[in-house]
Amino acid sequence: MRIEKYGVTLKRVRHSDIEMLRHWRNAEHIRQTMEFRAEITPEMQEKWFLTIDNFTNFYLIIHYEGKDIGLINAKNVDWEKQEFESGVFIHDTSYYQTFVPAIVSLMITDVFFNLFGWPSVYAHILKTNNIARQFNEMLGYKLCENQENVENQLYKLRITDFEQKTIKIRKALDKLYPDNKQALFIFDSYDVESGLADFTINLIKKVFPDHKSQTKGDLLIYPF
Repeated sequence: MRIEKYGVTLKRVRHSDIEMLRHWRNAEHIRQTMEFRAEITPEMQEKWFLTIDNFTNFYLIIHYEGKDIGLINAKNVDWEKQEFESGVFIHDTSYYQTFVPAIVSLMITDVFFNLFGWPSVYAHILKTNNIARQFNEMLGYKLCENQENVENQLYKLRITDFEQKTIKIRKALDKLYPDNKQALFIFDSYDVESGLADFTINLIKKVFPDHKSQTKGDLLIYPF
């Protein structure tokens, strides 16, 4: 599974990716922004992958300008309550002061708002992580009740706040990437065999029964 827009590809983590992700996650500039800061071993990483390789966790590698540069996730998805938690980190520090963090956050959130028809999403942010807090507030996230004294604070993003807060960002991105404005949700043969494609397509069709897919070789493509 992958999502494409503005020249960025978000591709779902496979087992072959986990050692690269482990090295990223153990890097000091990444670890210091996380609630869990201990060194992650290969054995711990294997166990972690078994817990996220399912239909309630979507961990996606950020691929841009020909290389993998970070990770974004939608984890602990509750399909009945329509809730999940979002998180992102950019391993390649040269992309910190670029549009990439905004692009990937828009891409993953748009899937749940515009394809699945959800009203809100959640994110946990460390109270001391001012950069992440300011970034998420720029997207429309608001601190939930009774979180002022919590170390790993819970934020909520409503679709109305998200749409209003990101108007200027979207206009700027449309000008920067005029040929890549349409988002594509793409399934390959692996997704079909695992059942992920059917599972996700059924979710889309519950909300948008007339939504049309495209095919290209063994790929199934949903534009949105």
